[in-house]
Amino acid sequence: MEVTLLGTGAPAGLPRPDCPCAACATALGPDARAATAVLVDGTLLLDLTPGVAFAAARAGHSLGGVRQVLLSHPHDGPSVEVPAGLPQPGRVPDGRELALLTGHRVRAVAMDAGGTGYAVTGPDGQRLLYLPPGGAPAGLEAATAESYHLVLADVVGRPDALARLRAVGSAGATTDVVAVHLDHDVPPGAELRRRLAAAGARAVPDGATLAVGAYEDVPDVPRRTLVLGGARSGKSVEAERRLESFPDVLYVATGGTRGGDSEWAERVAVHRERRPGSWRTAETTDLVPLLREDGPPLLIDCLSLWLTDVMDSVGAWDDAEWAGGGEKALRERVRELAAAVRGTRRTVVAVSNEVGSGIVPATASGRRYRDELGRLNTAFGAECEQVVLVVAGQALVLRG
Repeated sequence: MEVTLLGTGAPAGLPRPDCPCAACATALGPDARAATAVLVDGTLLLDLTPGVAFAAARAGHSLGGVRQVLLSHPHDGPSVEVPAGLPQPGRVPDGRELALLTGHRVRAVAMDAGGTGYAVTGPDGQRLLYLPPGGAPAGLEAATAESYHLVLADVVGRPDALARLRAVGSAGATTDVVAVHLDHDVPPGAELRRRLAAAGARAVPDGATLAVGAYEDVPDVPRRTLVLGGARSGKSVEAERRLESFPDVLYVATGGTRGGDSEWAERVAVHRERRPGSWRTAETTDLVPLLREDGPPLLIDCLSLWLTDVMDSVGAWDDAEWAGGGEKALRERVRELAAAVRGTRRTVVAVSNEVGSGIVPATASGRRYRDELGRLNTAFGAECEQVVLVVAGQALVLRG
């Protein structure tokens, strides 16, 4: 089964008409996208969009063989003219299945928002899932879920849709996940490709033809990632974004609670509200056992607070205790953590502060903490497939 993406953009396209934003201004060439429409084996058209016949021609296809046109979401703009020769577009009721003379079977998938998803099985048995913009499948259960070779979804706008599919086994390591309905909420080009790759997804230009079942181009998700950044740089948001399309993430908060500190409590509350509801939280600095055991992905936020706790425990703030064994004890704890990261089988995203870029702390203890955090970041980062530095909300890939 072959799928041609006649468009990969949001309903308004990318760039949006008369939009002055940076994403629209740079959406040129292969990063310019028409509204998403999908041609399956030249016989089934999913979503009818303006200019679809010209888009097919540019991709080297004709719509003359299309026998069925299905809509995934209500069209709330101007009515779209049906090109001559195309059947009138329709919609399959949720849960119902449509059998085409071409040997394709189409099942309508209920969504948690407006619109209809379509699961298409080709004559060769290959399966694809196409989801409308802003929607995620509703009522998925592992016992009845199908697995898909190709998923076309609004990965940027609804990463939790991909998490739901992964939770029930509908999307696996060899599922080709392609982002469609792309809008101007993330920068196009290299930044978009990086963000999608971190989620195990990819974007393709308009007109691309994909072979359903081929997974050679599925990006490998980095198993261990260190996200560095200064205060309010966006490092925690970057770390969370990397795992929001995965189910059952364990968020490891190393800061704990601080009784009577209302400002700290407010910070913690903001972080909690930002996390997907399916994530669990563990407030602990005992990271090594978590890294050694099997389980869902870990998001550790953050290593700098872990270091503060360890330095407290070894007496690092007292010069005599530091010289009398505290330094040696700290080095051993860092080595133990690095070894656990090296041997872990879990997906890990860890956050840490990048300090010491110029200002020298006025106290000996401050300088000691700065130096030890630099050593910790170096040791942890050496065991990671990817290291990212976040500056002003922009992620710079240092490794990977």
